[in-house]
Amino acid sequence: MVEKSKWMVKVDEDPGHSSWYIERFRKMAADGNDLAGEARLADAMVSRGARVLDAGCGPGRVGGALHALGHEVVGVDVDPALIVAAQEDHPGPSWMVGDLAQLDLPAAGISEGFDMILSAGNVMTFLAPSTRLEVLTRLGRHLRHEGRLVVGFGAGRGYDFDDFRADCMVAGLAPQLELSTWDLRPWTPDSDFLVAVLGRE
Repeated sequence: MVEKSKWMVKVDEDPGHSSWYIERFRKMAADGNDLAGEARLADAMVSRGARVLDAGCGPGRVGGALHALGHEVVGVDVDPALIVAAQEDHPGPSWMVGDLAQLDLPAAGISEGFDMILSAGNVMTFLAPSTRLEVLTRLGRHLRHEGRLVVGFGAGRGYDFDDFRADCMVAGLAPQLELSTWDLRPWTPDSDFLVAVLGRE
C-alpha cells in the first residue's frame, strides 16, 4: 500500500470537494474562460497524432483539449468522481482511475509508451510526499525514448522546486527547459511557478 494522496485525504475530509472542483471548471468553461493554455504548449511540442498521457487528469480539461487537437490521449486520476466528469464532458480519450504512485499501464493493457506525459494543475503538490519520487520514476518509465515529461506546479505548496529537481535526478529524468508560465515566459529564481520539461537520461 502507498500513502494516500493529499487530494484523497481532502476528499475524505470533505466529500463534496470533488463535486465543487468539477462544477468550478464547468462554470469557468461556460463563462468562456481560456482553460487550454497547458494544452497549447503541449501541442506545440509534439507531432500530429502524438500519444499523450495526462497524469493527474482531473475532470479532463487538458486531455480533452489535446484529444480535440488530434492526439491520442490517456488520462489517469486517483479520484473516481473526476474521471466520471472527464468521461461525461470530454468523450474520446481513455480515462482511467489510478494512483500515479502505482502507475503500470502495460498491466492495464496499454503497452505503448508516450511521446509526452503532461502533469498540470499542481498535481505534484497533491501527491503524498512519500510517493513523489516513485511517481516521477514511474512516469519516466512510461515515456518513449525521445519522449518528454512536462510538469507544472506553484511555489508555496509544500514541494520546493529544488527538492523536485533533486527527485527528478534520482528518477533518471534530465532537465531540458524551465519556464515560469505555460505561455513560455522564462523561469527565474523569483518565479512563483515552474513548468519543467524533462526527458529520460
